[in-house]
Amino acid sequence: MKDEFDALIENKTLDLVSRPPNAKVIRSLWIFRVKTKSDGSFERYKARLVGDGKSQREGIDCDETFSLVVKLASIRIVLSIALSKSWSIHQLDVKNAFLHGHLDETVCVHASTFEFPIPLNLIINSDNSLFVYCHGSNIAYLLLYVDDIILTASSTLLRQSIMPKLSSEFAMKNLGPLSYFFGIAISRTPAGLFLSQTKYVAEILDKVGMSQCKPAHTPITTSSKLCADAGSPYDNPTLYHNLVGALQYLTFTLLDISYAVQQVCLFMHDPRVEHMAALYRILRYIQGTLDHGLQLYKSPVSSLLSYTDTDWGSCLDTRHSTPGYCVFLGDNLIS
Repeated sequence: MKDEFDALIENKTLDLVSRPPNAKVIRSLWIFRVKTKSDGSFERYKARLVGDGKSQREGIDCDETFSLVVKLASIRIVLSIALSKSWSIHQLDVKNAFLHGHLDETVCVHASTFEFPIPLNLIINSDNSLFVYCHGSNIAYLLLYVDDIILTASSTLLRQSIMPKLSSEFAMKNLGPLSYFFGIAISRTPAGLFLSQTKYVAEILDKVGMSQCKPAHTPITTSSKLCADAGSPYDNPTLYHNLVGALQYLTFTLLDISYAVQQVCLFMHDPRVEHMAALYRILRYIQGTLDHGLQLYKSPVSSLLSYTDTDWGSCLDTRHSTPGYCVFLGDNLIS
């Protein structure tokens, strides 16, 4: 808690002021959690001071807000480029870096207009959370996921020059070479980088009591198609929504479930019992593929070509005719 409070003061995120007359006070909350490593072992305790958003009403107490969240496709591409050029990839943890203002002000950071408050020529390019530094032959990519940063650069000297400048503006911790990022474990292999979400999958299965379920051989059946009015309504749509959202995030490394997940996404507005059965089949499939993930291969060529139709990945009747999500660096397939 002391580290969190000191970071708020150091980053000038928190500024104590007198209460204005007739002002509604939003109470504060402490959020505590245990941060773990990719293998589930203890890493450190973490505390965060937040405002209680439940007591606010949009348009009256607050306006629309945005968090800087990098696109998953941007992560894949930047990691592939760094791998192809043999650049080191580091991770930084930032404490309360992007909310600036007084307690009596409405603070809203729009991703489309956000600028890094550091003396670097960082420009937003195609992704509001992907920052690119270019100066001659020197190139650096910075991926921002709320308060987690992935940084890779064309040289160790450039990376080492950027990190102190970031640290001078924000209270941050250098976590070293990238190994675990937002539920994704990254390990180096002789072929390149292997990305997996094994721990995340295990947590999903454990929450729904399916950690010991019998695996399914495929994530979806081709014998019948889901339809909107199939069967009776499912009695717990919130659970359905939460599981579909979790599975959507899993498609970052488990591309073979993309088609099946897309199918259950079509019925978020009115899930039925048959839709939930299809969702459980996906869970049974990933139970048998816990060791699967996304392998990125190194290539000496910097040109990049991608295909994004994923039907072949899980639908048996189209896998030989439809291209799946693939990224090529030169002549090498990375997924």
